[in-house]
Amino acid sequence: MSSRSRLYLDGKLVAENFPSTEVASRLDKTERSFAWLDLCRPNPQEIALLTEEFGMHPLAVEDAVQQAQRAKLDRYDSHLFLNTYMAELHPDGGLDTAEVAAFINQRVLITVRYDERFDVDQLLIRWDENVELARHGVAFLIYGLVDALVDGHFESVQQLDQSLVTLQSAMFGPHRESYAQLQERTFVGRRNLVRLRQVALPMREVVNSMMRPTMHLVSSPMLPYFQDVYDHVLRVIEWTESLRDLNNAMLETNLMLQNNTMNLIVKQVTSWAAIIAVPTAITGFFGQNVAFPWPHTLPEFVVSTAITIGVAVGLFLVFKRRRWL
Repeated sequence: MSSRSRLYLDGKLVAENFPSTEVASRLDKTERSFAWLDLCRPNPQEIALLTEEFGMHPLAVEDAVQQAQRAKLDRYDSHLFLNTYMAELHPDGGLDTAEVAAFINQRVLITVRYDERFDVDQLLIRWDENVELARHGVAFLIYGLVDALVDGHFESVQQLDQSLVTLQSAMFGPHRESYAQLQERTFVGRRNLVRLRQVALPMREVVNSMMRPTMHLVSSPMLPYFQDVYDHVLRVIEWTESLRDLNNAMLETNLMLQNNTMNLIVKQVTSWAAIIAVPTAITGFFGQNVAFPWPHTLPEFVVSTAITIGVAVGLFLVFKRRRWL
């Protein structure tokens, strides 16, 4: 099914899943009705329907077709064009985003998608749970759509926060991962946060614009609901910014730990090299490392051996006290 639809009359759902070509004719029957039409992977005929039946501006239709637009709310003479993104964090750690475009006028909401990653069934459940708000018209549909998208952003930033907590445990815990693995996980988290910020940051202006009286979109009874969504948007943005700072700090910490480990290894190697150099120097001084014409006496051997062991043990204790070994 490439399209889905709903028709509300006097705040009640009266029809759904009728053909997209019937939406305009059903709305013409009464001024008390409003509708929702969802076009998933629309064909050229459905795209043409947007301009011919609903009078959507060609530039807005072009933005919906071309995709890869930033989240925004554009105002035209007869309608509004909303472009936004859903976000979902996968179990493998990757952040998945999908573009959702919407055309809005006083009597219809038309959503346009080019994949099925945005769960429309969950959107319908959200609308059914708040059906008492349906008497406020299209603003009810817009609220459900934007609230579902922002809640997805909120859940994603919560999961990213938990992933950073897990990464901290892996960095300082007893079962520490390799530096390369930690570095890779840190960079993946940073990439996800940057992508989420790109998606969530423009939503502040989008939701704020919806609440402006000049838009004639949100009535006074619906204003507190949009204000709640706006608060969630701000929370996501602030949370994302703090997690970016934390992620950068963890990246620097991982590099610092790696450098400290390298320094410790250099100290250990240098310490053992100094200890090993003592016997080499002493035996060389006494001529025990090469053959000489004269024979070595027993006292000479005892003295050289005692000096070798004493100096080596002394160096070992000094390096151990300084925690080089």
